[in-house]
Amino acid sequence: MNTQSPWLDDDQQDLWQALLTVVIALPAALDRQLQREAGISNFEYGVLAQLSMTDEATMRLSDLARVCDSTQPRLSKVMDRFETRDWVTRRPDPGDGRYTLATLTDTGRHKLVESAPDHVAQVKRLVFDPLSAAQRRHLQTALTRIAATVRRELEGG
Repeated sequence: MNTQSPWLDDDQQDLWQALLTVVIALPAALDRQLQREAGISNFEYGVLAQLSMTDEATMRLSDLARVCDSTQPRLSKVMDRFETRDWVTRRPDPGDGRYTLATLTDTGRHKLVESAPDHVAQVKRLVFDPLSAAQRRHLQTALTRIAATVRRELEGG
């Protein structure tokens, strides 16, 4: 029999509400800025950024979906839009034809580079500027642990 309260205590509730605000409102604020300034969503920016940080700006779509915390269908729709805009190309993986590779084009890299300054300024203003260096280190430690726990849960472990 579980004798613990089914409710959060006051400190837990305060932390949970602050985390919900960050998890829900931060992406909305980043989306709003990117839509206004660059005509793309925060998710789309993240996909372009992930591709740009890889060797030869190329990744398997399955790996890209994983690192972007996306489903395959959602990423596929974004890839369709990106191909139409000439931001990416897709081709079968020559090492294993069961996979598809996405490669960032020069046009896609230009879109990312053009979008980055305002986006980075917004991230700094909303996330980093309110915190001291020590607070950033503590937040990094805490969020890394939470993220690992959540990923294990999603992987069925």
